[in-house]
Amino acid sequence: MSKQKELEIIRHSAAHVLAAAVLEMFPEAKFGTGPAIENGFYYDFDLPRTLIPEDLEILEEKMRAIIKANHPFEKAEPSIEEARADFDKLGQVHKLELLSDLEKTNEKISVYKSGHFVDLCSGPHLDSTGEIKTNAFKLTKISGAYWRADEKNKQMQRIYGVAFSSKDELKEYLHMIEEAEKRDHKKLGRELDLFSFHPEAPGSAFWHPKGMLIWNELEKFGKSIRKKYGNLEIQTPQLAKSILWKTSGHWDHYKDDMFYFDVEKETYCLKPMDCPFNIKIYQTKQRSYKELPIRYTEIGRVMRNEKSGQLNGLLRVRSITQDDAHIFAMETQVEEEIMTLLKMVKEYYAVFAIEPTFYLSTRPENFMGEIHTWDKAENDLKQALAKENIKYELKEGDGAFYGPKIDIDMKDALGRRWQLATIQLDFQLPQRFELEYVSDDGSKQTPVMIHAAIFGSLERFIGIFIEHTGGNLPTWLSPTQVTIVPVSEEKFGAYALEVRNQLLEAGVRAEVDGSNESLGKRIREAEKQKVPNILIIGEKEMEAKSITLRKRNEKDQKEMPIAEFVTMMQKEIAEKK
Repeated sequence: MSKQKELEIIRHSAAHVLAAAVLEMFPEAKFGTGPAIENGFYYDFDLPRTLIPEDLEILEEKMRAIIKANHPFEKAEPSIEEARADFDKLGQVHKLELLSDLEKTNEKISVYKSGHFVDLCSGPHLDSTGEIKTNAFKLTKISGAYWRADEKNKQMQRIYGVAFSSKDELKEYLHMIEEAEKRDHKKLGRELDLFSFHPEAPGSAFWHPKGMLIWNELEKFGKSIRKKYGNLEIQTPQLAKSILWKTSGHWDHYKDDMFYFDVEKETYCLKPMDCPFNIKIYQTKQRSYKELPIRYTEIGRVMRNEKSGQLNGLLRVRSITQDDAHIFAMETQVEEEIMTLLKMVKEYYAVFAIEPTFYLSTRPENFMGEIHTWDKAENDLKQALAKENIKYELKEGDGAFYGPKIDIDMKDALGRRWQLATIQLDFQLPQRFELEYVSDDGSKQTPVMIHAAIFGSLERFIGIFIEHTGGNLPTWLSPTQVTIVPVSEEKFGAYALEVRNQLLEAGVRAEVDGSNESLGKRIREAEKQKVPNILIIGEKEMEAKSITLRKRNEKDQKEMPIAEFVTMMQKEIAEKK
């Protein structure tokens, strides 16, 4: 058995032990569901009162007692009628609802008993509660959750926990969580004055001047690479009639995730993606095979109706900005275009010292089009990955409804995985929009469409990279690249301004901290603001026309002429070190 499967069984079993502890504390509790999740588990409860944080410690003690009692996990497979009678007697209305759904599918059901607690569950579980280590689990938080994730249903109370196979693994995980809280991009965004969030615009970031400096640098960097690879920049509207989305198929597959409204007896939609708009530009004139491939790129601003409970700072937003690209190509050009995009991915992420991981996502259940077309598309992607010597893993059934895709993930400094870029192959939209080009023999042919977003979304990438670096952005990306701290503002303030002006003229973002605070406090404030280069200026530096450099996270200081420092900064910024 794999380590991951073993942990999943431990966590699922721990969820049952939690439910048994809740039953002891609240005999009238109504139980929802309690699955294993990444790193842990949760269970949803309908309880007679609202839980408070102190309840978690009480429940943990009850769980330890249940574990020590070493109750076996006993499996039974009653008929639907028997199970319904048992759960009805227990007053477990949510289990009765689940049984009604299972009855429609004619699925065989199973229940598990541990001590006094009985649950409707497919398993598997450990042999007994005693196999869970009492020092390798912890209850972490309480939240609200709608029954069956439906806002029309009653809100229940969800208790989260984590569980591992050893005390050391738990300790390591809790340390990682503590470090993650320090790196939380929402916290750092406030402290570094980069962006903010406001209840009047849920799911949308308000970018402050320093945050916009980061944004603009990333946008400029991405555009420079796309231009090098022959992408043509365009811009398209954010609003269109629903007919556009009905033609594309998004109305049938994506309507619930769109914002739409009626105006003058027409239904309009805020665009959730850019592709149909790029198609409209392609359709403005007859295309020849000599023009292909046509590579459009756009900083696309889209809106998606994410559920409020799923919003999470920059990582899950409603207002999304994508570094989007759409390529129209002949079938014979697809492999080469995919290979070029894979080269771009590697070039992008090398700058950020990110090692990408590649996944091939194949045909989903709700796919559109013919299976043989999908098979060819998936094979094209496999060939491109092979020719670029890229190792990849399969994500079976995880493709978009209109085509297979390559997803690119990264592992951050804390070992967490994040999805970044996506490259999608699409044979469906060109057919639905009846796209054509004139081939070399004069016949009309349908082009293939390739979708690509390398950052994925600028909001999400910035949030991830802030957490990855703990806010210690490289010099080229830092809002303030140099802070100049004169030992005395009165004596050396004029020289500090002279140094700043030389840096500004050289294209380096520099500022002077001439506040009345002590030298040590001003240096600490610059460090708190994650400034990568701190210059200390006193009498010695003024006389020698030099500076003393203190690099971020380094104790050693170095004196050097201003001209040398300016050249060093220009080189570091230009090379994006």
